[in-house]
Amino acid sequence: YGLTLRDLVEAIAHNNMNLGAGYIERNGEQFLVRVPGQIVGLDSLREIVLDRRDGVPIRMKDVAGIEEGQELRTGAATENGREVVLGTAFMLIGENSRAVSQRTAEALQGVQKSLPAGVKVNAVYDRTVLVDRTIATVSKNLIEGALLVIVVLFLLLGNFRAALITAAVIPLAMLMTVTGMVKGGVSGNLMSLGALDFGLIVDGAVIIIENCLRRFGERQHELQRVLSREERFELTAVATAEVIRPSLFGVGIITAVYLPIFALTGVEGKMFHPMA
Repeated sequence: YGLTLRDLVEAIAHNNMNLGAGYIERNGEQFLVRVPGQIVGLDSLREIVLDRRDGVPIRMKDVAGIEEGQELRTGAATENGREVVLGTAFMLIGENSRAVSQRTAEALQGVQKSLPAGVKVNAVYDRTVLVDRTIATVSKNLIEGALLVIVVLFLLLGNFRAALITAAVIPLAMLMTVTGMVKGGVSGNLMSLGALDFGLIVDGAVIIIENCLRRFGERQHELQRVLSREERFELTAVATAEVIRPSLFGVGIITAVYLPIFALTGVEGKMFHPMA
């Protein structure tokens, strides 16, 4: 018939579309008119008219054999020079990566039991390894930071017991922080855990401890004797009351600095919201 492959491709493209025919208004309603023309199967593909000769239509089935074939190959997965089947498990939004990885590994163990002999399931990439390394790195940094703060407090305060009392704020603050993260649904990632600043955590405690030590020294110098336990408790309450309000204001100002971060949206918001 003198037809080329290009003629067939153009005919398929022109006969595989829906057409709009406007709308009809009736009783205050609009009815859209649409002419469906998309190919719905092999039979409709065979009936596409390519040309007419002496009034006789030449259809696709007259010049080509039309049948279902294999899908064209677009890639391959290999391992050690051998072709393998590669599958990927995608995590839903809002899920915990470690929990999903663990459940996926358990599911793969069940799949392995149903496979024929000689077929094995191997995980080539597991995010749990990266997450565990990140958590280990953050945990190490937190421990080293806490120890460094204790040493610096001891050097600056000159009193080992005062340094320990001040450092006791760190585990208490960590407990409150982790509790808030669990209740608020904030995951323990690199940004949220890395935002823990021990210097800011012990800031208020250092002010109170320093004022207590100053009060103890002045009182002992005035009485020329060692203070009793009751006197220390009473003086501690007085010294704490003197600086508690400025300390709270200082902590409040530091907290207010992070509030604008919650206004971030998009990728920036997802990254920095856990830190705030």
